[in-house]
Amino acid sequence: MHGVGLLLKSAGFARVSELDWDESVAAKDARVHFLEAIHTSRRGIWDTNKTLWGSFRTMGPGIGVIRHDSRRMRGRDPHETHRTATPLELLFDLTFATSFGLAASEVAPVLAEGHFIVGLVGFGFASFAICWAWINFSWFSSAYDTDDWVFRIVTMVQMIGVLVLAAGVPRMFASIEHSGHLDNSVMVLGYVIMRVALVFQWLRAAKDDPARRRVCLIYAATISIAQVGRVAQIVVPLAAPAIILGGILVLVEMTGPVLAERQAGGTPWHAHHIAERHSLFAIIALGEGVVGTVAALSAVVDRQGWTLDAVLVGIAGMGLTFGMWWVYHLVPSGEILQRHRDRAPAWGYVQMLIVTSIVATGAGLRVAADFIQGKATIAAVAAVLAVAVPVGVFLGLMYALSYYLTRRFYVFQTWSLIATAGVVVVTLVAALSGVDVAKCLVILMLAPAVTVVGSEVRVLPS
Repeated sequence: MHGVGLLLKSAGFARVSELDWDESVAAKDARVHFLEAIHTSRRGIWDTNKTLWGSFRTMGPGIGVIRHDSRRMRGRDPHETHRTATPLELLFDLTFATSFGLAASEVAPVLAEGHFIVGLVGFGFASFAICWAWINFSWFSSAYDTDDWVFRIVTMVQMIGVLVLAAGVPRMFASIEHSGHLDNSVMVLGYVIMRVALVFQWLRAAKDDPARRRVCLIYAATISIAQVGRVAQIVVPLAAPAIILGGILVLVEMTGPVLAERQAGGTPWHAHHIAERHSLFAIIALGEGVVGTVAALSAVVDRQGWTLDAVLVGIAGMGLTFGMWWVYHLVPSGEILQRHRDRAPAWGYVQMLIVTSIVATGAGLRVAADFIQGKATIAAVAAVLAVAVPVGVFLGLMYALSYYLTRRFYVFQTWSLIATAGVVVVTLVAALSGVDVAKCLVILMLAPAVTVVGSEVRVLPS
């Protein structure tokens, strides 16, 4: 415990460890945990409350497991070493794999039938709802995760809300396509469940962390205002009033964190932890690329058997997915955010667009699969565009994000960007010239590969 280390060392004790609440230290085969206790300390006239009181729990082989007692949300250390994603965060992420899968499976047939406006509106709405729900939880968790039983139960409630949100995606797509009315009632219900839980967490943090109370209350207020607006939006038809209200609510949602983080130094989120969390979220999105590849490969095999086209589709799909993964991890987000925390809001919002473009690529591969199977009514060029557009958007966003974080754009990056854009253009020219979809996808696969090779050849030797 803090405050007596020097005294013990001066008395001749060589092995002394000072701990803060919820920290632990190894002692032979056991681990000693220092737990919270509210107690006044004083050993002289001038040392009132100079030592930290607590209780101890010793864990060792055969002793059992740590109980997840309720703890105060005092905020995590933003400089904590070896901070990584927790098993609970990974479990939470699984619900979003389901959500992305439903969004991709709903938009693919809509695009394959040539209903591009409906597909873009529905997919954009679903993607924002899914990404924003994940961001709300993950940034709060990075700053205030206590891993106590209260945090765990509230997280489970949020997971239920995510599943309800996902269940409403098909209904939302159907309403836009068939009636022109945005029926997002089930999705809003999912958000209500998530938001009630999240507001509870922010109010809990406001109570336990007086230094950042104003920050936490701003988050709670903006979330509550936006959620009331979402409920009101249910009764508004898909027309000008609904679009205007939706735009205002998005503005409220996205302005809240910017305003809050400018108060009292913001929340104590961990730069490397949040960068890792976003990279894991991107990997979940890349799972749709794998699913889309399997769909396209199955379509070719069912139609032609194991031919050259089947091999090309498999290589192209996995090549695109792997290349996008590699490009994503070329940007050293954690290190830069650690030094420039003020760049985090814009970085986080761009991450939403990046993840959306990744999922859209997987959906585009499903569109290509429908075209190969003869289920699509669109032309071959449109099928290729369904993949090429999100790939191009993803690569453009990654170059822009790299420049925003580093504030530098090297000559080799300029040439890599030009070459990458050239590959996308060649892909579209090939499609217009009558080259089949499978071969066009192979050409497109080279777009992220050009960026990877350009970066690795230029960077690695230095």
